[in-house]
Amino acid sequence: MRFEKIPYGSLNAKQKEQFNFQKIAATLAEFGFNCIKLADDWMGADFLAYHVNKATTLKVQLKSRLAINGKYVGKDIWIAFPHKGNWYLIEHDELVRKAGECTGWLKTSSWMGDKHWYASDAINKKLLDSLDENRIGPVYGAVLPID
Repeated sequence: MRFEKIPYGSLNAKQKEQFNFQKIAATLAEFGFNCIKLADDWMGADFLAYHVNKATTLKVQLKSRLAINGKYVGKDIWIAFPHKGNWYLIEHDELVRKAGECTGWLKTSSWMGDKHWYASDAINKKLLDSLDENRIGPVYGAVLPID
């Protein structure tokens, strides 16, 4: 059998989400995590990342870009997202705190309105520098929007 790369655009929405999950799971494996994809958002998580220490399990929401959402506040949800060739993984409430310190996002109508969310492909230098400790590795191959 000859293996050929599949065109990302030929995948349906569920297949694209699975594709991107495999990408982040490969990176997290390097840190001792086994990732388990959930059938639907369980307590806000797209997948669980279970560490080999048998004491740490992260509830992770996979995003195609940096995003914060009021529905995740106080729920111990981690946000995984790619940016400029790197994966980032950060606890959601910590991401909200950093966004508040480094941007005006929490004062926008998107955050303060009914939806109580904000997402962006553009991350200013101050916020990006603060996220450096949350960069976990390079994105291998294509990772495209799943939202």
